Amino acid sequence: MNFKASIIEQQFLGLDDETKNALRDELNLGSDENKFKSTLFLYYSTKILLDLERDETIECLVDGGQDFGIDAIYVNEPEEHELPITIIQAKYTNNLKGDSNFPESGIKEMLNALRYLFDPYAQLGAVNERLRTKVEEIRSFIREGNIPKIRAIALNNGLKWNEAAQEQIDLSGFGQQVVWEHVNHDTLLDLLNSTKKVDANLQLLGAAIVEDMNFSRVFVGRMAVREVAELIGQHGDRLLERNVRRYLGLQGNRVNTDIHTTLNQEPDNFYYYNNGLTLVCKSFSYNALQKNDFLVRTKDLQIVNGGQTSMTLHHYMRQHETVSENASVLVRIYELPDEQYENYVSKITHATNNQNPVDLKDLRANDEKQRNLEAGIKELGYVYHRKRSTANVRTGDITSGMAAEAILSVILKKPHQAKFNAKEHFGKFYDVVFSAELNAAQTVIAVLIYRFTEARRKKLLSTDKVFVRYASCFLAMQMAQKLSDEKQLGEQLILLNHRNFAEVKATLDAKMETYFEMAVQDIDHALSQLYGESYMVTISLQQLSATFRRADLMEKIFQAA
Repeated sequence: MNFKASIIEQQFLGLDDETKNALRDELNLGSDENKFKSTLFLYYSTKILLDLERDETIECLVDGGQDFGIDAIYVNEPEEHELPITIIQAKYTNNLKGDSNFPESGIKEMLNALRYLFDPYAQLGAVNERLRTKVEEIRSFIREGNIPKIRAIALNNGLKWNEAAQEQIDLSGFGQQVVWEHVNHDTLLDLLNSTKKVDANLQLLGAAIVEDMNFSRVFVGRMAVREVAELIGQHGDRLLERNVRRYLGLQGNRVNTDIHTTLNQEPDNFYYYNNGLTLVCKSFSYNALQKNDFLVRTKDLQIVNGGQTSMTLHHYMRQHETVSENASVLVRIYELPDEQYENYVSKITHATNNQNPVDLKDLRANDEKQRNLEAGIKELGYVYHRKRSTANVRTGDITSGMAAEAILSVILKKPHQAKFNAKEHFGKFYDVVFSAELNAAQTVIAVLIYRFTEARRKKLLSTDKVFVRYASCFLAMQMAQKLSDEKQLGEQLILLNHRNFAEVKATLDAKMETYFEMAVQDIDHALSQLYGESYMVTISLQQLSATFRRADLMEKIFQAA
């Protein structure tokens, strides 16, 4: 028995009943316990790999027959016309020896899926509805000019695929547009153990600058590319625990391609073309008596910016083994005072990463607005997670990400930005979403409405119109308007507060279905205005999906209301 494989099995079999019941319900799992066990492994692994909350993870799962061999699929927002997509196929065996290869047939299935799923002009044929909904949405993005960049993960509790399967991958012709990874119990345990502190020695090149600044110390120098690669090879994701782009370095995007090109064609100029690495630590020491080529000893080292560069350099060296001795990268090392360590790390991470639209939820968690919301929502009887919780978020709990989408949809009436600009919710939209006027009662009511429409989207009733799959944010907006009109809450629920919360919630509970049906009628009428009465015959699911990313639909909805 493989010890690590047995640990992972114990972990996913020990998931709480709420999660297990949610999986059975969402995926309509029957009584086959082996199938359920495989699904638990898929869920548990996907959650760890993509660093998602429970509901987000379940949303990714598309396993269930007629799935092209794809068991999970996750789509990031387009960035610079690139559409990052992760697909996962999982193979779980009850044999815990860990000595079985990922099957060649599984690789062939994934290759076939890549050829058909992401070609917007290819016929899908018979696929399950969970997968079809996601694929048509992806295809609508592709039709708008976004290029899919795919991370294909072969997941099992055994060994990597064999040479014959690798030959199939090499002959596929997908090139750098698809990055292949094998993930097993070893990978998962490494990620789970990533919170262990790293004490590392950094070998630098040439001269350096060292300065004491405001009770902190700063060391600025440069490291050889091969040294960075070896550092990642030795410590891996443990160095990236605080990096908000933790897994981006594995996804084969444009930046990674540029790094490969520079190292191949102009390795001696890499220092000038790259922004470098920002590292933080509790302490560093070096021999101040020498003039250059310092060996810097660090305690509790973390990479807070440059994780993408570091991981790409590591993968490059694994593929090429050698690189010019002159290829180097700028390194900034900050020694931070103990009493303000966490605060400084958050601010440095935010400042060095916010040039790009990345997920900043964790970095806003200690903001005063978030703390006030947490306290106010608690007084109303709900739990608000301003930080991503290491424990499972319970069904009735409210996460900060969910709150942002609900507020944008319900209160700010910007549903097209709620679903498809999530990276900006805690970036440039933050002060608009979590404004000074926002209160806990408004937030909870917004979330309750949004949660209802999301549940309906995920489990479409046979009587529901097909656009409900893509319109949850728009439906939530309209439902809130009906509630506001009836209870005279004013524009953007401005008169809703802790005093009338119980009364408003009681009305909402009693009339949720009624408001939903009224909202469906509004949107149905708006779509008819845009495309004609027979729009469901004349437009495709791809076009329908894209419609709910467009602001011009808003005018028609307001007219319909």
